[in-house]
Amino acid sequence: MAGTPTFATPAGFLGIGRTDRDAAFTVAGIPFDIGTTNRSGTREGPAAIRRASRMLVDGAHPTFWVDPVTLDIADIGDFATALGDIAATLALIEEQAAGLRHLLCLGGEHGITLPLLRALTRRTGKGLALVHFDAHVDTWPDNFGQAYAHGSVFYHAIREGLIDPRKTIQIGIRSPVQREVWDWTVGQGVTILSAQDVHAMGPAAVVERVRTVTGDAPAYLSFDIDALDPAFAPGTGTPEIGGLASWQAQAILRGLHGTRFQGMDVVEVAPAYDNAEITALAAATVVWEYLALIGA
Repeated sequence: MAGTPTFATPAGFLGIGRTDRDAAFTVAGIPFDIGTTNRSGTREGPAAIRRASRMLVDGAHPTFWVDPVTLDIADIGDFATALGDIAATLALIEEQAAGLRHLLCLGGEHGITLPLLRALTRRTGKGLALVHFDAHVDTWPDNFGQAYAHGSVFYHAIREGLIDPRKTIQIGIRSPVQREVWDWTVGQGVTILSAQDVHAMGPAAVVERVRTVTGDAPAYLSFDIDALDPAFAPGTGTPEIGGLASWQAQAILRGLHGTRFQGMDVVEVAPAYDNAEITALAAATVVWEYLALIGA
């Protein structure tokens, strides 16, 4: 094997050196975590995911035979945030995401998804399909009195019409939840597959359910790393036992080839709680899988 060893890969995601906003695919980090409700630290997520992505630069994807580095792709660095101000940060994120053709964001906490959807739907129109991996439904109307914390993102996305709840599927759900929040979510038309559902069904059946729910609509992928069991992703703020194994998530993603994805994020990586970097590697691999999926 010739070339630069992986440990010497440049600092951009997958070592990408291009930094302009004109690429077909754009990677950006959002180091923001003041809307978290348990352990903080996801502001360090983008840097950790970029570091872990060095493991993925030495060959093509073994299913799609695409090397994401060869795509028309740039890493534009991290978005600016407003220190200590959730509302101002959400506005800044939306402003910076506007106009990018196909954005892949490295979180940061899950609250970043709301302004990303606001920006994206300016171009695609509202009512996107949503594929959402998570341990939590994230449809609480507020979190401890804060309307725009990380557990409320899809409550607002549904209320604002950014996503079509009838074309929304949540995968890996298993956390404690108030019955009224669950009933509201299902009542809007959201399809929920618990982690136990995924274990019982297997990835192929999950893929078929996703396809049934999303159809051929333009779609968005939001992957909260706590969808994975803490055995596979301990470095997150709200770990829940009984989650997906890395291979299950990977198999489901690979089965979604042909889905009309318009953008994605991977969120809630808090590297301070994982000194082995396996959480960041899982997150980097999700982005790599996504790039291979849409580039095939």
